[in-house]
Amino acid sequence: MASVVPCFIVFSLILSGVAAHIYGDPIAETMAAVSGYPSEPTSCSENHHQPLFVDRESLQRQIDELSQFSDAPSPAVTRVLYSENDISARRYIKDLMRHSGLSVREDAVGNIFGRWEGSEPELAGVATGSHIDAIPYSGKYDGVVGVLGALEAINMLRRWGFQPKRSLEVIMFTSEEPTRFGISCLGSRLMAGSEALAEALKVTFDSQNMSFFDAAKFAGYANDGQDISTVFLKKGSYFAFLELHIEQGPILEEEGVPIAIVTAIAAPASMKVEFKGLAAAELALAVEKHVLESGSLDTVGTVGIIELHPGAVNSIPSKSHVEIDARDIDEKRRNIVVNKIRQSAMDIATKRGVVLSEFNVVNQDPPAQSDESIIKAMANASEQLNLNYKRMISRAYHDSLFMARISPMGMIFIPCYKGYSHTPEEYAAIDDIANGVKVLALTLSKLSLS
Repeated sequence: MASVVPCFIVFSLILSGVAAHIYGDPIAETMAAVSGYPSEPTSCSENHHQPLFVDRESLQRQIDELSQFSDAPSPAVTRVLYSENDISARRYIKDLMRHSGLSVREDAVGNIFGRWEGSEPELAGVATGSHIDAIPYSGKYDGVVGVLGALEAINMLRRWGFQPKRSLEVIMFTSEEPTRFGISCLGSRLMAGSEALAEALKVTFDSQNMSFFDAAKFAGYANDGQDISTVFLKKGSYFAFLELHIEQGPILEEEGVPIAIVTAIAAPASMKVEFKGLAAAELALAVEKHVLESGSLDTVGTVGIIELHPGAVNSIPSKSHVEIDARDIDEKRRNIVVNKIRQSAMDIATKRGVVLSEFNVVNQDPPAQSDESIIKAMANASEQLNLNYKRMISRAYHDSLFMARISPMGMIFIPCYKGYSHTPEEYAAIDDIANGVKVLALTLSKLSLS
């Protein structure tokens, strides 16, 4: 017969951190040093301090289930802003938030917030999250890992019995992808207070000539003349913001490193160019030339859209439309590339005898630096979890780019297969996701108690 240990002795062991050794969980030993646990057990039968673990099976199932809300057949995922599948996916996320014990609210454009009230709710909270919209025929991990992983991090802390001082909040951002209205990070841009975007949305239409506001109302948002500026948040609304994301590059996988701590996010600039006549191909080559001329691997240029009118195989195009993305961690260097592309567009039009009818810089955002205190917290968490990590910049942009305008920001990257992203081959192993969730959970707990 097993010996009986008095309840108060068991609880004393928990508070001292010895429980970590009882449970044989190295993460628990780390968490035992973070305090914030319940001050009194209500009974011996209540296990306040189960070993801190990632429920891998549940998390992978949620990733797979969410991928079914798609306009493209599996394994591809297409989930466009305010579509039927987007609405269904949003409902799925809100249900998971409530199941995790979070209070749920949505703003005028559909940013979704799940809040775990802290013991001092008047303090600025700590937020984490990402997006779930997906460009046509992409994969099921981009953004999704940062939303479902954040919810699992909250569940981990709840299972452990952690009590936050600062409230913890999971955010699902609206339309990080520019698929429908050509505007990237729409929700987080507005949260960061972009008055220019709020004004532009009044005259923004999709390719089917549906206005942004009609589409938003279809999804249940922006109703009854709701002022879009209600989405704006003041600087300091959060104490910190963290985002967990797949790397979208091959470095971590190739080097066998499980965690990357992002030090900065590259600054994107988007351009729309239109010629009356055919000049798109030459401009695309000019973009490549100017990016390579920068001499930096951090300078990136993409010609993602070329449209010819009327688009018939036996008709000489009367109009060509080009959309270009240029980005760099160095804003000045990026702007030099943008100016060179503009000059090339004018020179090509002159040389070819066509009209440059439009050269519009849609956005030209500054880069964002991760906060040093958050970098340190993420590094400490990785070390305490015995996970190797490296520091790197993000050449892709994320909602964190705009959250950095509201609060100190940090990002965690995990490996993804061959660096593939925005393709059905996109894949992150559940063990790699679990490592990221552990680092996120531990970092959130530390920041919450700051």
